[in-house]
This record gives sequence, structure tokens and C-alpha cells, in this order.
Amino acid sequence: MVIKNIERSCLKSLISKIGKRFLTGVMLVAQVIPATAQSSLPGSLNDKNPSTENQQDSQEVLTLPLAVEIALRTNPMTKAAAAGREMAGAQVQEARAGRMPTVQLSESWLNGNNPVYAFGSLLEQARFKQSNFDLSKLNNPDSLNNFRFGVSIRMPVFDQRQTSTRINRALLGSQQAEKQTSQVEQQIRFEVLRAYYGVLLARARKELTDEAVKLADADVKRSRDRVDTGMAVTADLLSAEVQMADFLQQRIAADGEIATATAALSTAMGLSADSPQKLSGTLAEKNFAAAGQDELIRMALAQRPEYARAGLALKSSEEQVKGVRSEMLPRVDVFANMGVSRYNWAQGSGDYLVGASVTFNLFDAGRSSRIAQARAAATLVASEQEQLANQIRFEVVRACQLYISARERVAVAQRAINQADEALRIVQDRYNEGLTTITEVLRAQTALVRARLNLAGARYDHYVGYANVLLSSGQLNDVQPFI
Repeated sequence: MVIKNIERSCLKSLISKIGKRFLTGVMLVAQVIPATAQSSLPGSLNDKNPSTENQQDSQEVLTLPLAVEIALRTNPMTKAAAAGREMAGAQVQEARAGRMPTVQLSESWLNGNNPVYAFGSLLEQARFKQSNFDLSKLNNPDSLNNFRFGVSIRMPVFDQRQTSTRINRALLGSQQAEKQTSQVEQQIRFEVLRAYYGVLLARARKELTDEAVKLADADVKRSRDRVDTGMAVTADLLSAEVQMADFLQQRIAADGEIATATAALSTAMGLSADSPQKLSGTLAEKNFAAAGQDELIRMALAQRPEYARAGLALKSSEEQVKGVRSEMLPRVDVFANMGVSRYNWAQGSGDYLVGASVTFNLFDAGRSSRIAQARAAATLVASEQEQLANQIRFEVVRACQLYISARERVAVAQRAINQADEALRIVQDRYNEGLTTITEVLRAQTALVRARLNLAGARYDHYVGYANVLLSSGQLNDVQPFI
């Protein structure tokens, strides 16, 4: 009996242990299954899709030439320029079509008993008979149908040089469209270049602020240790913490600058602003060969696409003046008409008529006004071209001075870094020997960080300044000088 009780108690204990383990296993499975299911969902946050990781790992590094190439394909301004060229080409074809003949087909139906209409329709249909000379039929004819199918051809032999004027102006418009395309491409290169190096500048600032935060954190720890050992006062620790907070704020701002600069680059490339970009390169020291200011002005007036477009617009206005004056010349046309007149849908008689015409406008009260308008338009375009030339000269001068200033600032900033680095070393040695306060150390560190940031900004201005020199002189046809 005792043995049976022992066996029962052991069996209950075993069953209890098995049950607990079973429940524990069920709970573990319940925890694992949702996590596994969630990780298997394609849109989940824990998605470990190998293809996605491979896409991220295989994302092509974006170099400056590649960024420009993508922008020239996808930027909406490029598409607009291409549409402008297509439109200009169509206008040239339309103007040249003015020398070709025009052919018209017509089908008409008339019914009536007008004596003249009836008499002429019978003749056209080749149905006129002797009996139709009866006076009663001539004066009171029966109503009849006349189906007329006709073909008319007209071709200008000399149209007062109007077609030539339209062709010349259309060709000038096509050249303007080409110059507009060149201007758009140079502007796109400049925007992409500025945004590309803007990203590199933002990343450089982020790296510098990260180093500054690490340096400030070390100062805080060192100051806390000195305060704990009685070698410094609490004010030193507070000063280090204030500097730490300042550097942290700069790092936060640098993070935002990276996101903004990347969005600006994507936008300049014609992509979505939230497109990720994997850039290569740094704002390294670089020397550019820039021509003198006078030479750049000469090159700008010879190569700037918008100035060339202004010159073409002036030629187009002069062509318009010639075209209005040519309206005083005669106009010569040749024509031919062929047709079939039928009294039903199947039977009828054909005829033709060919001829030529010469037209001369003896009096046109609006001609002098049109000539005056064309001359005024030409004068206006010439004045705009002159103003554009002055504006181009100013832009070249400004770009040159900004570039020279940036180049000099790079040299000054480099010397400032060397001086700030040496000053920090001396102040730290003095502080370690107890000869100065932590305020001097923090001031020296801040000066070094500021000098490094100034160097990065000066190099960015140096790059962009040279690009602006090329753009203002009409030479930004590639980005090879920046590679």
C-alpha cells in the first residue's frame, strides 16, 4: 500500500514536470513563431531579404561624372531643352513646306432651277442639247442636281520672299534652341557639382564634429577626475560640459546638413529627393588653372550660349524687317483645277483649267506700320543684347573675385590649423603643469575645431568658385578639371 502511494506520488510528480516542460515549450514556440513570421514578411521592419541586402551592398558608388551623366538624362530641364529643339526643327520643316504646292480635293452637291446655274451645269455635265435653247426652258428650267468632284493645285513661284524669310527665321530659331540646350547642360553641370561637393562638405563637417565631441568628452572625463581628486574646481567641469553641449549641437546640425545636401543632389540629378546616394571622394586640396579676368571676359562674350542666342535673336529681327519690306514686291502663283460634274453618282463629264497669276499690292496702309514695328523690335533686341553683354562682364568679374578669395582663404585656413594645433599643444602642456586654467584649453580646442571647419568650407568655396568661373565664361562643358 505504501509502495503504491509512493508510485502514485512519483507518477504525479513526473506528470507535473512533463506538463510544466510542455507548457514552457508551447510558450517558447508561441514567442518564436510570431517573430519568425514577422521576419518572413517582405514589408516588415525585420526583413532580412538577401536580395535587398545585395542591392544595398551592390549600390554603385556615385562619382561626379556619373552624377552629371544621370542628371543630363533625367533632369526635367534637359527634357524641356530637347522638346525645344524638336519644336524648332518642326518649325523649320513647316517653313520649308511653303515652297511646296498645295493640293485640295473637294466634293459638292447643288440642286436648283436658277437659269444661269441650270445652263452652266448642263454644259459642265455635257448634257446640253438643241432643245435646251427653247426660251421657256432657258427662262424657267427644271431643277437639276450637279455633283462636282474637284482637284485644285496651287504653287507659289514667287511669294514676295515670305517663305525665304520664314525659313531663315526658323533656322535661326533652331540654332537658338541648340544654344539653349548648351546653356541648360552647363547649368545642370554646375548645380550637380555644387550639390555633390555640398554633400562632401556636410560629411566633412560631420566627421570634424564627431572628433570634437570625442575630444570634449575626454575633457569632461579628465575634468571630473581632477575635481574628484581635488586638483580642479567644479567650474572647470562645468566649462567642459558646456563645450561638450556646444559640440553636440554642431554634430546634430551636421546630421541635418547631410540629409539636406543629399536631397539637393538628388533633386539636381532629376531624382526623388529621398533617393539614397553613396558618394566617393573628399574635399582634398586641389589647384585649378584659371585664365586672367580680361581673357575670361573675352571668352565669355564668344562662348556664352545666352549671348549667342541674343545675337541670333537680333538676326531674326533683321530678317523680319526684310520680310516686311519684301511685301512691296509682286506675287506670282501657278494653279490648276480639274473636276468632274455629274447629274448622278456615276455619269458626268470632266474638265480642267490651268493658269498663272501675278498680284501686286498698289496700296497697303498697314505696311509702313509693320516696317516700323519690325525696326523697333530689332532695336529692342539689340539693346537687350548690349545689356546682356554688360551683365556677362559683371558675372565674370564677380566669379573671378570669389574664386580668388576662396583660393586665398584655403591657404590662410591651412596656416590657421597649424597655428591652432600648436597653440592647443602648448596650452595643454601648461594646463597639465598647473600653469593655466581649463578655460584656455577649451578656447584653444574650439579655435582648432573652427579652423578645421573653416578649411573645409574654404575648399568647398574653392571648388564651386572655379566651377562658377567656367560657367560664367561659357566653358563648363565637362567636369574633367575636378577629377
